Amino acid sequence: MSYDDPDSPPPTGRRPFRRGGAYVAVAALVPAGLAGWLLWQVTSGSEEQGASTGAQSTASPTADSTEAPGSRSPSPSREHSGDKGEDDNKGDKAGAESPEKDGPLKGRVVVIDPGHNPNNFRHPKDIARLVDIGTNRKECDTTGTSTNDGYTEAEFTLDVAHRLRDALREQGASVRLTHDGDRNHGPCVDERARIGNEANADAVVSLHADGSGAGNRGFHVITPAKVSGGAADTGRIAGPSRDLGARIAGGFVRSTGSKPSNYIGSGTGLDVRDDLGGLNLSKVPKVFVECGNMRDPKDAALVKSADWRQKAANGISSGIAGFLEG
Repeated sequence: MSYDDPDSPPPTGRRPFRRGGAYVAVAALVPAGLAGWLLWQVTSGSEEQGASTGAQSTASPTADSTEAPGSRSPSPSREHSGDKGEDDNKGDKAGAESPEKDGPLKGRVVVIDPGHNPNNFRHPKDIARLVDIGTNRKECDTTGTSTNDGYTEAEFTLDVAHRLRDALREQGASVRLTHDGDRNHGPCVDERARIGNEANADAVVSLHADGSGAGNRGFHVITPAKVSGGAADTGRIAGPSRDLGARIAGGFVRSTGSKPSNYIGSGTGLDVRDDLGGLNLSKVPKVFVECGNMRDPKDAALVKSADWRQKAANGISSGIAGFLEG
């Protein structure tokens, strides 16, 4: 996920989502839960990564996207040297509910938003058009980033989305995708938010990978700041989204062994932003998960591993389940 304004650094459920006193109780639990996760992180081992530095990403911003400066491939290749782990079960079309099974999440609705679209690079004018994100106007979408050998962010997010969908469905959740690579471009960031709102989702997770400089490693989860302007009003979802993000961060560490970002979030694995249309326009708890930095060789090796992608999906699923089950 790159930054939308290169001149500005990033800001330093129906069922689980309650109003009134319950909402305050949930919000109060977030710092304690995050502190417990951070203590676990410090005392447990994890996959080898660089130490937290707090340095800002050098990624080049456009829309709700991940893009490294000068890294956009005009014609992303579907071939690369890593194991892409082809997923034969693409099933659900955008917006379609997957069959529900009995399980602890039965009756819950989760929307998965695979960042970008593999076909976006074919439609530069369409994805460059500006859309209203409440506080300002931004590009409809971008191509996303890629590893140095051409494995694209859009391919990565679709693969993880399928794995995450299957994991949640096994627990009984009703799962929808904002798209399944079945559109010629997009959807735009405002439509992505609208799909989650219209589904009255208990949780929405937008999947991404970053396009920062080599040496910048690790994952982070972006949660919405409190913003109000035009169609944007995140006052009621900022707290629950923070809880969702903290739980996903904990699940991601436990499942993948990856450390939180060493360049965003001061080692917490959490970042708060007020400039992303997909978050600003959401009316339901929502987060963005930046699973790793595709421009760092070590992180790139992880995202190209089918085994690691499954662990990433399992970790995100675990965090969502913890949020939905309270």
